[in-house]
Amino acid sequence: MREFVKRRPPATPGSIPDVLGMFIAEVRFYREIAPVIGLRVPACYRAEDGEDGTLLVLEDLSDWTPGADPVAYATILRDMHGRWSGIASRRWPWLRPIGAGEAEVAALYADVWPSLSEHPGLSPRVREMGVRLLAGLPAAPQSGPTTLCHGDASMRNARTSDSGEIALLDWEDVTAGYGVDDLAWLLVSSVAPERWDETIDAYGTSDGLRLAWPYTIQQGLFSLSDDPDGPDADGWCARLAEAARRL
Repeated sequence: MREFVKRRPPATPGSIPDVLGMFIAEVRFYREIAPVIGLRVPACYRAEDGEDGTLLVLEDLSDWTPGADPVAYATILRDMHGRWSGIASRRWPWLRPIGAGEAEVAALYADVWPSLSEHPGLSPRVREMGVRLLAGLPAAPQSGPTTLCHGDASMRNARTSDSGEIALLDWEDVTAGYGVDDLAWLLVSSVAPERWDETIDAYGTSDGLRLAWPYTIQQGLFSLSDDPDGPDADGWCARLAEAARRL
């Protein structure tokens, strides 16, 4: 049996992982949610937390193909969000609520934006949105029931088996949120703009996407800032431009 061992030391006090409880949330996900979630995730053999940090011993899926077809991915998200709509936050009240860590994220964005604002690949609309985001995000823009959200539904957190089965990995950002936010992040993080419409169609609705774009653009700008001259910088800029165009 091949295993993947994931150890995390205690999060630095005051850091975003600490404020959001990311490491312990993933342990609790594998203990409590994974057995009933209704989609493929790595099997969990150990899930522990203590003074020394957290430990996960998981099924090793490194021989699966990274990523997934975006239409199939959106379908998985649709089914998960539908299954746990109005249920997740009551069943697992420890799930991160909407708005958690807003002050810390805003402060980090204020530090990141000045160095990123002159990036040559940003479209005028993205640059305008980048400035507007300095004033903060609109409060509670969505409405309706929350559901179980992955929180980082990107291709880097998906694997596809030889038979076409898709598994979702890395549940540190698991939340009780609005499902459309997972869809928006899948598009901006991972899907070429020419495939957005078919991916949205597979999810089944575009309701709420317009309200999700500012949050998702901010998240995308954070990712671009991690490697502004890297090999995927052009891809990030193109996907951010498409999100800004749809606002």
